[in-house]
Amino acid sequence: MQGLEDLRATLCKQIARLGGHSPFYTAIDGMIMLQAKTDRHPTHLLHQPALCIVVQGEKWTAFGERKLTYRAGQAMVVGLEMPGTSQVVEGDDASPYLSLVLTLDQAIMREVCETLPMLPPPPEDNGAFVVDLDAPLLACAARAVSLLDNPDAIPLLYPGIMREVGYWLLTGPHGGALAQRITGTGPQRRMAGAVHALRTQFAEPVRISDLAAIAGLSPSAFHRHFRALTGMTPLTFQKQLRLMEARRLMLTGNISAESAAFAVGYASASQFSREYARLFGAPPRRDIVRLQPPDAGVNLREKG
Repeated sequence: MQGLEDLRATLCKQIARLGGHSPFYTAIDGMIMLQAKTDRHPTHLLHQPALCIVVQGEKWTAFGERKLTYRAGQAMVVGLEMPGTSQVVEGDDASPYLSLVLTLDQAIMREVCETLPMLPPPPEDNGAFVVDLDAPLLACAARAVSLLDNPDAIPLLYPGIMREVGYWLLTGPHGGALAQRITGTGPQRRMAGAVHALRTQFAEPVRISDLAAIAGLSPSAFHRHFRALTGMTPLTFQKQLRLMEARRLMLTGNISAESAAFAVGYASASQFSREYARLFGAPPRRDIVRLQPPDAGVNLREKG
């Protein structure tokens, strides 16, 4: 596919110019370039609404019990903030995994959606899905990356390119699903509000009845819709957010595992250590030592 080859050449040129290590943050806010070999361990992060284009190689991302696999010529579209687990499964020194991530601006997406006829409702209520890339989307991505050669043009031209991206996504086979997630009104927006409340208040005790009230649903209906949307229960969603934030605090703040546990809402350090090891594959101290550079030093006071 010529469009994919053009995007690969443009991406490789910019990565070589930037130098350093992946991820490559660019002069365009919301544009990230990735280069990697097959991962030994999965990575965990909070996904933002974004178009994640695979230019070379293959990767999977799991949101709870839902696992999405996407390879060169495909992209994962994420419609709302969700914790997820990812792993590169195809990429080596000669042919590394290459990816371009474009954050979806919700204001631009709503603007585009308002100009389109009413989109059909999606067959499934998923917060993320995989699309096959066609020539228009690949051309938009290549032009967006090429703007890095002309920084003065970015403020003027990049929003227009992202409007094109929004148009092709919203008029594609998953347009109805994306519209509900990013530009939805009524029940969809209330459900998104409940997800946002859980996202911003993850360190506090969660009451399903309170979240259900935000969504305008009964607790049982809310639980069912939340799981269909995110691939996990509200409590699992909250637990992953807590553990990811605790990991970030230990990596960047050099605080003990016990302090991190209490900071994110755990009342029991032992429960925190067990659940941390279950998600990340190792107890806190061992995990942080593995993640930090050899010369960084780790000063965590807690064993585990």
